[in-house]
Amino acid sequence: MVDYRAHRPTIMGTTHMVCAGHNLAAAAGYRILEQGGNAIDAGVAAGIAINVVLPENTNFGGVAPIMVYLAETDSIVTISGLGRWPRAASVDYFNQEHGGDLPLGILRAVVPSAPDAWLTALERYGTLSLEQVITPALELAEEGFPLSQVVQNEIVKQFTTGPVWEANGKIFKPGGRLPQVGDRIVQSALADTFRRLITVEQRARDCGRSAAIRAARDYFYKGELAREIAAFSESEGGLLRYEDLNDFSVGHEAPVSGQFKNYSIYTCGPWCQGPVVAQVLQMLANDNLKEMGHNSSSYIHLISEALNVAFSDREHYFGDPDFVDVPISTLLSLAYTQTRRAEINPDKAFGEMPPPGETEIEPHHPTQSLVAAQPNTGATTDTSYTCTVDRWGNAFSATPSDQNTPNPIIPELGFSLSCRGYQSWLDPAHASSLEPWKRPRLTPNPAIALKDGKLFMPFGCPGGDAQCQAMVQVFLNIVEFGMAPQVAVEQPRFATWNFPNSFWPHEYLPGRLSLESRLDPELIEQLKQLGHDVVLSEDWDSMYMGVMGAITVDTDTGLIRAGADPRRDTYAIGR
Repeated sequence: MVDYRAHRPTIMGTTHMVCAGHNLAAAAGYRILEQGGNAIDAGVAAGIAINVVLPENTNFGGVAPIMVYLAETDSIVTISGLGRWPRAASVDYFNQEHGGDLPLGILRAVVPSAPDAWLTALERYGTLSLEQVITPALELAEEGFPLSQVVQNEIVKQFTTGPVWEANGKIFKPGGRLPQVGDRIVQSALADTFRRLITVEQRARDCGRSAAIRAARDYFYKGELAREIAAFSESEGGLLRYEDLNDFSVGHEAPVSGQFKNYSIYTCGPWCQGPVVAQVLQMLANDNLKEMGHNSSSYIHLISEALNVAFSDREHYFGDPDFVDVPISTLLSLAYTQTRRAEINPDKAFGEMPPPGETEIEPHHPTQSLVAAQPNTGATTDTSYTCTVDRWGNAFSATPSDQNTPNPIIPELGFSLSCRGYQSWLDPAHASSLEPWKRPRLTPNPAIALKDGKLFMPFGCPGGDAQCQAMVQVFLNIVEFGMAPQVAVEQPRFATWNFPNSFWPHEYLPGRLSLESRLDPELIEQLKQLGHDVVLSEDWDSMYMGVMGAITVDTDTGLIRAGADPRRDTYAIGR
């Protein structure tokens, strides 16, 4: 057996565990677990803390797709945590008023969904009050936190290459200068928003825990906060109105799933890209991956081509199921994935995005030409991830996103509106075209895997279109190659970009395959001979390969182990 090594030790425990995209967020989640909260309480605490300490990647007014495993009922549920386009938005509006562009700023705003997602998860599946769960984030916002090198780098990059809104500068440019590593960032207005939600909850506690949390949720979407949000949007020329907030609620639904041997991989539905993970792993279930060799040229070729096939299906079929018929049962059926697997040539790369598979529904064929990518095009750097497992066997998996720093922050509230509209298309023929009240197709996609029907692993990551790719590779590192979670997340990775990017303007790099430079240099020539357009990516300090978090559970021994990706500030804590 190959002796795979890691730079960090694998964090192990037998009671509970939290993994999060920042050490202070992991500490927030662990604090709640130690106070007796369950995995959902802790996951929400870590997620809202992420909204505070990773403002360059996430935002309390952003998105937060969530998955929950409930041990008592042995079931998995999803909470979409994805906003809808304002009813005033349309393709015609952007074509006529903005020359067919989705301009930076508030015009990309959809209904903020993260608060609804966090509070809905807490109300339905948590055990603690909102005050208890949100206090760690409130303290971080009010007292401040020191900027790490990773966070400082990204804020400086955003502030020197894009617009700096006045309210943003007051928070993230202390003394009027660009922030330095170690600067304490205080977000007083955000702390005040958290306090307002707590006050509403406290006043409604006589109605019970769940009703009190629901009152705070309604205050955000139907009450005074909603009116303040709508007034800001209108004053800034945005399209979001009070009625959009008042009518909004997150989706709450069953997951979709695929099978890899005795593992079941559950993801959110095709309103996000999550089903790609399940589809690819099911396509690979009958291959002898060990015999190919970990990260050999044949292994990289097979997995990247399977991803290319699934991404083609994503491009032609995935969209908001409330507006688009998505044949998800067919796409994740064993017969379909076996047929798609047979289309992969072991000796020749597709070289361009392959055609979609045939289903009972006609695939969407965009009419607008694909956009050629500019040099150095890569992944967008927003998004984070957190997962938790508790002593009762529950699990939580969430992928919060939407940057706060490059979008106009509401001065009195301390957060910006979800910019997720930039994952829509202005082509009416596209499955994820912009329509009033439609949800964009979301890249953030948490996952949960079961082994023989028992909880095995919540896992996920940031990284835009690299997310599914990193998730597939880390899953296989653990399941097929026997790596400990920390070892698995630290292995060098690869990513295909042979499809239109999910982010506006949806640039396309035919045949592109990126490799982390730690991989064997001989692979470059071998993969080029197979027809891949190979480029090298920086190691460790980029998100082009995703930034993984995972917790594995051995239900026989009770051992819990975590993997926290050092490519960013991801950390795990447990006991």
